[in-house]
Amino acid sequence: MNHKNKIAVIGLGYVGLPLARLFATKYPVVGFDINAARIQELQSGKDSTLEVEDHLLQSVLLDKNPSDETIGLFCSDKIEDIADANIFIVTVPTPVDKNNRPVLTPLYKSSETVGKVLKKGNVVIYESTVYPGVTEEECVPVLEKVSGLKFNEDFFAGYSPERINPGDKEHTVEKILKVTSGSTPETGKIVNDLYKSVITAGTYLAPTIKVAEAAKVIENSQRDINIAFVNELAKIFNLMDIDTHEVLKAAGTKWNFLPFKPGLVGGHCIGVDPYYLAQKAQEFGYHPEIILAGRRLNDSMGKYVAEQVVKAMIKKDINVNGAEVLMLGITFKENCPDVRNTKIVDVINALEDFGVTVTTFDPWANPEEVYHEYQLNCQNSIPLKKYDAIVLGVAHKEFLEMDFSFLKKENTILYDVKGVLQNSNYKL
Repeated sequence: MNHKNKIAVIGLGYVGLPLARLFATKYPVVGFDINAARIQELQSGKDSTLEVEDHLLQSVLLDKNPSDETIGLFCSDKIEDIADANIFIVTVPTPVDKNNRPVLTPLYKSSETVGKVLKKGNVVIYESTVYPGVTEEECVPVLEKVSGLKFNEDFFAGYSPERINPGDKEHTVEKILKVTSGSTPETGKIVNDLYKSVITAGTYLAPTIKVAEAAKVIENSQRDINIAFVNELAKIFNLMDIDTHEVLKAAGTKWNFLPFKPGLVGGHCIGVDPYYLAQKAQEFGYHPEIILAGRRLNDSMGKYVAEQVVKAMIKKDINVNGAEVLMLGITFKENCPDVRNTKIVDVINALEDFGVTVTTFDPWANPEEVYHEYQLNCQNSIPLKKYDAIVLGVAHKEFLEMDFSFLKKENTILYDVKGVLQNSNYKL
């Protein structure tokens, strides 16, 4: 690979933008997204996801489509701006529907977009998390149909699974080892060399695209199962009136004990990826018991937390019906504005089913996005009143040393889902 390669990154969200910014330090890059408002925001040098610091984004931004000799990033929602690229990297979301079935629509649509401008000799690399086979069996046929070109003769494909950790300023994209793959051995080397040129942590060239796809989907499935185990422990130890966090701390003194903590498993990866693997396994006639059992348990935790809060209120003779509860946080993880697949919503909905009035406060979340996604009101400042219960749902830094006294009645309970507060009455 050399500086004459021009890269088009399709999808400028939590995965695409950091990658586009990184490649733009060495290559001419066009970032493409169908969201015109997002493009306008990025071209003004701002990133609302907070994944790329403004000064880093601004340092690579160009005010027009770069030539082959110009290094930098130009963001656009116009397909003609990616027409002269020879490397296409697709970084669109891969969600599940309400029945937890994989939704490949974003991949199909983005493949159609790339197919319209695909030329002989081009390489299309997918980063979206998928089950094994999606790249070659689902995406490539779309590219062939729209472009009229033949796979592995006229154009080639690669897969390099994203490993972005939203909100993590330590493990940024260039500091995380990258798995790469290609549809032919030669393409694999091209893809690997491309990423190696910007990823300081190094790369690992997988033998096939399916191996790379499978490696990604099991990374998060493994974490999901481990968290499900400690969530089950939390349920057991709560019945025994034993502090789960103290148990885990004691067990953690053994060198090979894995340090997982109980909690709500949301977000766009851990709470979604296992369903992709399960779907493919079932197509082959195998029912993945452990994977789906872990998913069921983790998906039940929102309701469980709500039930624990209600039980705690009853023990303090607080009238549950009509009670006022303050929910601290609605994003899927701490110090991050990402609200995709957040399980705090499950807690809120379950509490409201008990007749509780929930006020949600999150200084990181965008209230408009929260309402659009979940039809829930979220505030960026706390209404100054007394609450019957306060639930720490997300461990934002603003909450860790917060004085709750001005929000508490005489018998208000403080329930700590994350187990990080020193003065909580109850914790998961």
